[in-house]
Amino acid sequence: MTAVLTPPVPSPAAEPRAAARSPWAAWAAWAAWRSRWPLLPLVATVLLPALPYGTSGGGGPADVASGIAVLVCVGRLLYLRQRPLSATAALVLGLPAVGFAVATVTAADPAAALPGLVRYLQVFVLVPAAVFLLLRDAYGFRIVAGSLVLLAVVQGVTGVHQYVTGTGASYMGEDVRAVGTFGPSDVMGMATVVAYGLLAAAACALRTPRSAPAWLRPCAAVLAVVLIVPLTLSFSRGVWIATAAAVLVSLALSGRRQAVTSLAVLGAAGVVLVGGFGIGSEMVADRAASVTRVTSTPDRSVSDRYAMWSAAGAMWREQPAAGVGLKGFPDHRDGHASIGLSSGSDTAGAGQEFRRQALLSPHNMYLLVLGEQGLIGLTTLVGSWAAILVGAIRRLWLARSRANAALDCGLVAVALMTWQSVNFLYADIGGPTTVLGGVVLGLAAWWALAEPNRVSAA
Repeated sequence: MTAVLTPPVPSPAAEPRAAARSPWAAWAAWAAWRSRWPLLPLVATVLLPALPYGTSGGGGPADVASGIAVLVCVGRLLYLRQRPLSATAALVLGLPAVGFAVATVTAADPAAALPGLVRYLQVFVLVPAAVFLLLRDAYGFRIVAGSLVLLAVVQGVTGVHQYVTGTGASYMGEDVRAVGTFGPSDVMGMATVVAYGLLAAAACALRTPRSAPAWLRPCAAVLAVVLIVPLTLSFSRGVWIATAAAVLVSLALSGRRQAVTSLAVLGAAGVVLVGGFGIGSEMVADRAASVTRVTSTPDRSVSDRYAMWSAAGAMWREQPAAGVGLKGFPDHRDGHASIGLSSGSDTAGAGQEFRRQALLSPHNMYLLVLGEQGLIGLTTLVGSWAAILVGAIRRLWLARSRANAALDCGLVAVALMTWQSVNFLYADIGGPTTVLGGVVLGLAAWWALAEPNRVSAA
């Protein structure tokens, strides 16, 4: 009898692998990536703030990348001849420009206010609009959010190394403050990008995309917990408060059972990292307590901040409608601040010699806008942010019952927007990470205002 050899029947699991190796599948994958090249300037905008550059003047690499992103967006709109924004999105994203223009034309020296106008338009209008328009779907959103996580990991590892080796910025007489590649002149830089990455990773762990591989959720959860270490070692009080608020909002929107489990994990991680290993426990406790220590043995940075807040309020009372003009705070500071305000803050460490850094802003975005742009500027800017935040929360709440909703994107958008809103109580714009604020606003606006078919799961 002659044996008849028949080829084995391919298993169902082998068919996708064979299809993936076919030339047509490779071409389809390449075509998909080629269609997403407009995201490259956005990814560069996210990653380039990590490059150290001189802060004496001019924009940094990330600002250049954001300008390229805006130009790419304009070019695509002209080429495709599409309506750029819906009426609602145009109103929300363009409203702050009204306040900026009024504060510029009413300033005592409009020419001196023009650089401020350009900067504010870049961060709060042009970059968010470019992000909104260049993101086609949830997959593009995840690419930009993943870039935030990558930047956070790189800066977090650098910051922890600085603390362990004593090569960080000077803090309480020791060079232990984790500042990453941003240096002691921008101590908030590393803390900001680490917080962004932590929130993006936490959102991915809480609401992992259904199409994601099985390893993504545990990796995202581990990253979110590990990033607590460099965030703690940054000794940035405002960032701690903003991150805690954003995490709580994310947990509240993710469901009661998941919130309880996540809080237990975070509590255990905090006990192990700070209590068990003693990572900066004494310094962290002292730093946290200094927030309310104003009258008895106050922290100099706290008393200076409150003095500048008072100065910004005095400027607003003097010019309540339109403020003293963009970039006007430094010129009007001494005429409105108390005599207790010091001339500057001391910075050193992380490869930099001792330097006296002038206090040129109140470290409160809302009071800075109120003092420089008055009620008109504050109403238009905060009104835009409030519309984005409320819209993002509303869409996320409604999307929880839909099977095809990209809930991870919604959770990232809400967490980042919450963080930005709270952090602006203790910080304002300035430094290489400023442009990242525009990216965050764009991500939140995309989730809150984009057409429903664009925010469905990819």
